[in-house]
Amino acid sequence: MALKNDFYKKSIIKALYYAGTLSCTELSVQISKSYTLVVKTLEILLSDGLVIEKGYAESSGGRRSMTYSLPADSFYTVAVAMDQFVTRICIYNALKQQVGKVQKLELLLDNQGSNHGAALEVLTAAIQKTITTATIAKEKIIGIGIAMPGFINAQMGANYTFMGEGITTSLQNEIGLPAFIENDSTAIGLAEYHFGKAQKKKNVMVINLSWGIGLGMLIDGHIFRGANGFAGEFSHIPVFKNGKLCSCGKTGCLETETSLLYMIKKALQEIGSGRPLCSIPAYLKAAIMSSKAVIFWKLPVVEIL
Repeated sequence: MALKNDFYKKSIIKALYYAGTLSCTELSVQISKSYTLVVKTLEILLSDGLVIEKGYAESSGGRRSMTYSLPADSFYTVAVAMDQFVTRICIYNALKQQVGKVQKLELLLDNQGSNHGAALEVLTAAIQKTITTATIAKEKIIGIGIAMPGFINAQMGANYTFMGEGITTSLQNEIGLPAFIENDSTAIGLAEYHFGKAQKKKNVMVINLSWGIGLGMLIDGHIFRGANGFAGEFSHIPVFKNGKLCSCGKTGCLETETSLLYMIKKALQEIGSGRPLCSIPAYLKAAIMSSKAVIFWKLPVVEIL
């Protein structure tokens, strides 16, 4: 019985986290449980301080319903957004509000196994620092969520492109908090599904145009990972007969002609061959001026220009 009660509590907290504010009737529909059960569970959560009354809903002609939400300080999460060059870390409260400043660090990810351990050490230290310098109790942080590019096995906590296996296990052992990783494009798809333009849509595809080209897919409200768990690696579909080697090991992938990395490389090659900057297309100029491009190519902007 205790396990069932915990499940009902978590279901209500999860529903309120996604929706913000809900009435008993709305919660009953959201978690597919009876109105009476929701009322009883809410009473427990209210007494535990995990849920608060938010006020009466607008009248639709009958008796106004009390609405409920989560206290902002009931729990916190550590959010980590990574790309191949820059990592951003921030803490959010139960109302999805940012707590403190976003911590930004330059962390180069590459697919060379020799660098995996060093990158994970830098990431661990950065997360530790963000937590220790925050003005909140560590015991109120329920977990660490990391969105990063690459071929990711979320269940195993592994990124077979960057950082290798055992990422989440290492973070949990070093920091003492549950840790989870997800492909960045999939994470964007989930965010749009729960909070963005894809709300109330069952089937969602989100294209992530960045250093590579990612694809996040949700079918019937659930992440679609495919047979091998790597569905959505849009940029690694072979579409060109250009013979260019992709980072995944194949040739002619979409990424070899369309990614931001490709545009930067092409722009620098044009400049290196003596072509004046004024004659280079605007999209290539924008790529050159990217601070991330400077990090990757180790060239100061003033020298490029």
